[in-house]
Amino acid sequence: MLEQLDQLYRESLETLRAAGSTAGLEAWYRQALGRKGQVTLITRQVGQLSPEERPAFGKRVNEIKNELEAAYEARLAELQAAELEAQLAADSLDVTLPGRRPWRGRLHPSTQTLREIYRIWGDMGFQIYRSRDVETDEYNFELLNIPQDHPARDMWDTFYTTTPGVLLRTHTSPGQIHAMRQYCPEPIRVILPGMCYRYEQITARSEIQFHQVEGLAVGRNITLADLKGTLADFARRMFGAERQVRFRANYFPFTEPSAEMDVECHLCQGAGCQLCKYSGWLEILGCGMVHPTVLRNGGYDPAVYSGFAFGMGPERIAMLKYGIEDIRYFWGNDLRFLEQF
Repeated sequence: MLEQLDQLYRESLETLRAAGSTAGLEAWYRQALGRKGQVTLITRQVGQLSPEERPAFGKRVNEIKNELEAAYEARLAELQAAELEAQLAADSLDVTLPGRRPWRGRLHPSTQTLREIYRIWGDMGFQIYRSRDVETDEYNFELLNIPQDHPARDMWDTFYTTTPGVLLRTHTSPGQIHAMRQYCPEPIRVILPGMCYRYEQITARSEIQFHQVEGLAVGRNITLADLKGTLADFARRMFGAERQVRFRANYFPFTEPSAEMDVECHLCQGAGCQLCKYSGWLEILGCGMVHPTVLRNGGYDPAVYSGFAFGMGPERIAMLKYGIEDIRYFWGNDLRFLEQF
């Protein structure tokens, strides 16, 4: 029986050394030392031996088990080290190869247009003035010469809150009152960018929320000629030095006189096309001389001071500049649209 045991030990040891992978080594362990392995099975034959032979046989079985366990652990360490080295060699990194550029986000087209507007007006000496989105009826309408029953209120479909007299601003014009009351009696040259909200039907040309950039200049001896020259210079800086502009009379309750400014259609160069409705012109902003009542509500004496104001929509300007036909693209979060900018 001892000879059979030694023969099994030698065969198991040779098979162990021939194992070429950790998977093969695990199979060897189950076959040799597992619960149904050869060494375990031969141990169960101890009952066939005489009482004198059993101690020597048991001792030899324990020695073989310990030696095979030690040999298994050593061979396992060797194979694991070899497999790790092979894996590292196969997955080695070539540091001389160019890296992959990370995906970078882009500025929203509205933000790009806003920044261009900021730059142009900043070059012309205007500073940015921020005002709040949630306004009172007093600042949004009454102090802008739009009393409670004024028919001009129909021009702004308003979002009112549950608090009486509190609403989401329909335009950035309330910021004019905040700026005048803060800086009075100093001269003012500010632009007031921000989001506006109107309860309107969403179409290709109208949204319930949109950006607006208000402009305000107050000082002594400011005239309508200053207004026209300043806005014409802005339009040429924004759309190109060769672009022509025109002013049309209009009505706004907070300016007198009031006007709208058109810029020559960039698509047809004034010849007439579908974009400009075959007029050759595209409207970009409304403007006018600040109404004396508004000046007075802001703290300025209209007998001494005068000023002009204007309001433009960055989304509208972006649509005209880039030929965008639907304002809903700006807020649709469609990457096919946004990645073009």
